[in-house]
Amino acid sequence: MTLFQMEVLVAVTSAGNFTRAGEQIGLSQSGVSHTIGALEKELGISLFTRNRGGVKLTAAGEKIVASARTILENVSLIKQVAAESSGHLEATLRIASFPSVTAQLLPKLLKALQSHYPHMQTKLYEGSYQEIKEWVRSGVVDVGFHVWPDDELEGILLTTDALYAVVPTNHPLAKERSLTLEQLARESFLMPMAGCHLLIGAEFAKAGLTPNVSYEIADNTTILAMVESGVGVTVVPSLTLPAQLPDVAVIEITPPLSRQIGLAVRSLREAPPAVQAFLREAERIAPTL
Repeated sequence: MTLFQMEVLVAVTSAGNFTRAGEQIGLSQSGVSHTIGALEKELGISLFTRNRGGVKLTAAGEKIVASARTILENVSLIKQVAAESSGHLEATLRIASFPSVTAQLLPKLLKALQSHYPHMQTKLYEGSYQEIKEWVRSGVVDVGFHVWPDDELEGILLTTDALYAVVPTNHPLAKERSLTLEQLARESFLMPMAGCHLLIGAEFAKAGLTPNVSYEIADNTTILAMVESGVGVTVVPSLTLPAQLPDVAVIEITPPLSRQIGLAVRSLREAPPAVQAFLREAERIAPTL
C-alpha cells in the first residue's frame, strides 16, 4: 500500500464518485479506478459497491478508510512539525463554517492567518451546525466554527452573537422598543433552520412557550423577504443580518438572547501545528470580531 492509494481512497469516499474524486486530486477517472482496483486486489476485498449514482463504502471499506484518514493525518502532522521547526509552517488547513460566520468573521481571520503564515493553505467546507459537528468528529475537517459550548467537542470560545426579532415595518409590533418571546409566540412565526432552530426552539421551550411556526426556512435572504412581505415574524442572529436591510424592523428581545460561537476540534491537546496556529490567531483577534 502507498500513501497515494490512501489519498485516492479518502478522496473517493468524500466525493462519492470516481470522476469527482479525480477532479479534486488531478487524476483521470480511469486513473482513480485503476488505483482503487489495485488497492482492492492487494487487500483481497472490495472497498466500494458501485451503482449508477456513484460508489458506497462496504463495511470493511468504512473501517479501512478511517485508518487511511488517520495515516494521512499523521503524515501531515509530521510534515507540519518539520515545517514549524524550520520556520516555514506549510499545511492545508480544512475549515468548516456556517454561512453567517463565513461572510462576517472568517475573512478577517483568514487575512490574519495569511499574514503570519504565508505558506499555509486553507480549504473551506460550509454546512449546518450538525454537519460541522460530524465533520470535526470524523476528521473530514481539522477545525470548525460551531455554537458553543458542546459536550462532545473541545475548542475555544470566540464571540457572542445577539439574537433579534424581525417583523414587517407595518406590523403593530414594529413600534415596540423591545419584544418578549411571549409576544412573538402569538404571531405567525418563520423558523430559521440550518441549526438556529435548535437554539431558538430551546429558548421558547425554556420560557414555557411554543411558537406558531408557519414555515421553516434555511436561507437568510428568503426568511427576511418573507418577513418583509408580511408572512410572519422571526428571530435571527445579528451576524445573519445584511448591511442593507429590506423593509423590516429589527427589534431587541427582552430578556436578551444570544448564541455563543467557538472553534471546535477533536482534541486540543493533540491538535497539529497548523490547527494550533489557527486557534492562536483566532484568540488573538477574537476581541475585534
